[in-house]
Amino acid sequence: MRLEQIVRSDPDLMRLLDCLRGLTLPQWRLVSGCLYQTVWNVLTHRPRGTGIQDHDVIYFDDDDLSWDAEDAVIRRAEAVAVGCVGPLQIRNQARVHLWYEQHFGHPYAPLRTADEALLTYPATAQAIGVRLEANDRLDIVAPLGLDDVFAMTMRPNPGLAVGPVFDAKAARALSVWPEVTIVYGPEP
Repeated sequence: MRLEQIVRSDPDLMRLLDCLRGLTLPQWRLVSGCLYQTVWNVLTHRPRGTGIQDHDVIYFDDDDLSWDAEDAVIRRAEAVAVGCVGPLQIRNQARVHLWYEQHFGHPYAPLRTADEALLTYPATAQAIGVRLEANDRLDIVAPLGLDDVFAMTMRPNPGLAVGPVFDAKAARALSVWPEVTIVYGPEP
C-alpha cells in the first residue's frame, strides 16, 4: 500500500508511532493532518514536515470520562514522546461529546470507538488513521477512502454539514499546498 510506504519512509512519523505504541492506549491512532499532509509533501517534493502544525492522537477509553484521566494520558504521552515530532494533540474520543457543543456550538453524539471519530472529520482527506502494532504492522484505516488524499483534493465530508470549518481547512491547505483542488459538490 502506497500510504504505508510513505509513512514507513518518514523516520519522524515512525519514531512517534513507536513511542505511542509503548503507551498501550486503547484503540489509539495517529490521525488526520500529519498523515495526509505527509503524503502531500511527498507528492509535491516538499521537505518532510512542511505545513504540519501538530500530530493528532486519538484513543478510546470509556472507563473514566473525567478530564483528569485524559489529562494524565496527555502528560504521559508528552513525556514518552520527548524528542519526537510534535506538538501532540491527544483526545479521548469516548469523552468528546462532553465538551464539543460548548466549544464548537453544536452537539456531538457519543462515539462507540476511536475509529468512528474519523467519520466526523470535516474533509474526506482528513479521515485517516495509523497505528503501529506490536508486531510492527501498520494498521491503517480510512473510512472515506484514500482517493482524495492521493489526488490532493479537499472535499467536505458527505455525512456532515461542515461549512466554515471546512472552508478554513481548505484555505489553510491552499496556502501551503497550492496544488490542492477544493471540491464543494459531490463527485461528478
